Amino acid sequence: MRWLVGWSSIAASFGTVGRVSGQGPGQGPGHGPGAHGPGGAPLHGGIADAAHAADPGADAERTVHPVGAQLLWGDPDPLWAVGDWRPDEIRTVTADPADPFTRLAVLGCCGATDAELRRALYAARGGALRHLTQWSGSYTAVVQAGRRITVVGDLAGARPVFYTPWASGTAYATAALPLADLIEAQLDIGHLAALLACPDSPEALGDGTPYAGVRRIPPGHALILREGSREITGYEQVASLAVAAPEADADRAVEGVREALVDAVRARLTAPRHAPDIPPPYDPGPVPGMGPADRRAARGAPAPGVGADLSGGSASATLALLAAGLPGAPGSLTSPAGARLLAVTFNDLATPQGREDELERARAIAADPRLHHVVVAAAAEALPYTDLDGPLTDEPGPSLVFAARERRRLAAGAADHFTGHGARQVLDAHPARMADLLMDRRRRHLLRPVAALARSASAAGAAGESLLVPLTVYSAARRLARTTYRAGMEAAAARLREGGLTERSSRSSGPVDASLAALTWSRPGPAAGWLTGEALAEVSIRLSAAAGRPPLSLRPGEARARSVLARQAADHRVFEQAVEVRSQRLHAPFLDNQVVRAARALPESLRVQPGARAEILRSVLYSAGVRELPPGWGATAHTPNETATRLGLRAALSDLLDLFAAPLLADAGLIEARVVRQALLDAAEGRPVPLDGLAELVSMELWLHRLLARRGTCWTGTSAARRRAVPEGVPVHRPALS
Repeated sequence: MRWLVGWSSIAASFGTVGRVSGQGPGQGPGHGPGAHGPGGAPLHGGIADAAHAADPGADAERTVHPVGAQLLWGDPDPLWAVGDWRPDEIRTVTADPADPFTRLAVLGCCGATDAELRRALYAARGGALRHLTQWSGSYTAVVQAGRRITVVGDLAGARPVFYTPWASGTAYATAALPLADLIEAQLDIGHLAALLACPDSPEALGDGTPYAGVRRIPPGHALILREGSREITGYEQVASLAVAAPEADADRAVEGVREALVDAVRARLTAPRHAPDIPPPYDPGPVPGMGPADRRAARGAPAPGVGADLSGGSASATLALLAAGLPGAPGSLTSPAGARLLAVTFNDLATPQGREDELERARAIAADPRLHHVVVAAAAEALPYTDLDGPLTDEPGPSLVFAARERRRLAAGAADHFTGHGARQVLDAHPARMADLLMDRRRRHLLRPVAALARSASAAGAAGESLLVPLTVYSAARRLARTTYRAGMEAAAARLREGGLTERSSRSSGPVDASLAALTWSRPGPAAGWLTGEALAEVSIRLSAAAGRPPLSLRPGEARARSVLARQAADHRVFEQAVEVRSQRLHAPFLDNQVVRAARALPESLRVQPGARAEILRSVLYSAGVRELPPGWGATAHTPNETATRLGLRAALSDLLDLFAAPLLADAGLIEARVVRQALLDAAEGRPVPLDGLAELVSMELWLHRLLARRGTCWTGTSAARRRAVPEGVPVHRPALS
């Protein structure tokens, strides 16, 4: 896991500006990774431990700094980069050599030149933060202007920023766990309950994290620190009134998406290539039935160069074809040009039925001579819930139960690997956007999506019900358009308080049911039916409190689309940490700032039409020179493979029952163990159970076990022997709500 961390505190006065341990008063601060002081002694940024915060001249033995960190700049407001960052992923610029305390650090993949970084630094010094978010790539920017520190988050939330009060100031990081270690935070049980009850509702989650006292800045916002004081400000313009805006030009909007997506892919291709750091054992030589790529994948080391997923869907195929067609030597390090891009397809041999069309499309796309196609075939050893031992992630996420399956696929990929995560949430229209169209009096644009839902209901065998689908959907959209934000939140809170949530109520059986369930300001998640009444009541209090706070947007479709995108970005971040392969970088260009911003400029009348995402990506490829696509390209993606999930549940049933014999979630008062154990038995036997809800419960229980089994810490040099998050474990006794 890679993260950056720093703080701003009034404990460091102007008299010690630039002072770091091992430095004299006449010397400047450390600049860049690996900075050293006189005599070659490493520079340790930071201030004394919180117990001695009033003594900025404390010796290095009592100076707090992260374990294994490289100092980017030192006191009084130090900044570190922690983890296996590549050299080109850390860039620092200074406005003027005579003013070393006006500087910018950019961490991640950023397509900006040094001159563009310097111009943005001048603009950010004057308060214009949006300039820091307009470059292609995925990165985090930190600006220091004297004693003012500005940390900018991204639009989607894939690169979040966390903060917590500490040592008469504020500490910040791009991961929550280091800050939880720093303040020895306890678990926030209310946040865990909201994460299970309403994962797509930022109103229930708020700005909290699983750790009490550690906060998250919302997507599209920046954290500004001035000598310990903090301010959170938005840098993106948001329409807060439900008024009709001029209809945007569809062709120009699609062209903007094409340019943003091409620039996002080009930023990764033009970055320096890195050979994978392959640990022992080295290649043992020829093995019967295994080629070099097979032996490398068996060792868990990615191939050099650039690769991409090729599942047969439109998102992954677009990225693979763009990366293969753009200049930048996507292949090996030794080939200056013309090297083929590595395209990886996963073939599930345990459940081969239902994926034939997608696999055939992947084979047709891989016939492109610029692609080198690798098919990763696996059977029972790659089922969901297989090999539940894994790394500790920063936060819980449903991808923990599928991590071993995905890691097997990614191990056959490249050192820089493209994935299509986020395309659906960025480009597709949320069903609630139909209410926005009604608010703008654009009813005619509802004809095609409503007709498509009616056809899907008819294809599912409900011919009689399909006649009522247009009226049902239109009535639900009209009802949402006339429901205020406050009324919607209060209704959602009342639904949780009254209970009555069954396992079936959280599950959508088809496109029509899913669309109707999404036509609301807030809805319960798939795991809400298993939570205790006390946990649901606590989440309802959160929703009731949020009803009195104005949201970012009063348009239900826009608000729901932003919340779903934020949830997907957070899940993708957990996915990256859970499936991490040594020396590999996963790239999700659809979650980049510029791609998200260009997609938001698409007119709603275009987005709500059936097949809009496929048509947009088809036009992107056509402009890039790809004119021929296989039949069926852009078809609706397959539903989650329930057969594979049930097979994995059945194979791991004994381990899962042991996991929930005395679950930590039950100790926290969130679930009843016997209820979840019965749900696991029902799912393994094929009874109708929301499988995605079970995945969330199992993932959170696994995450809690890994967190409490952890013995290390992210910090050293503290006065305490060990500074670790959740030192007292999960609180067992929780008083009932009155």
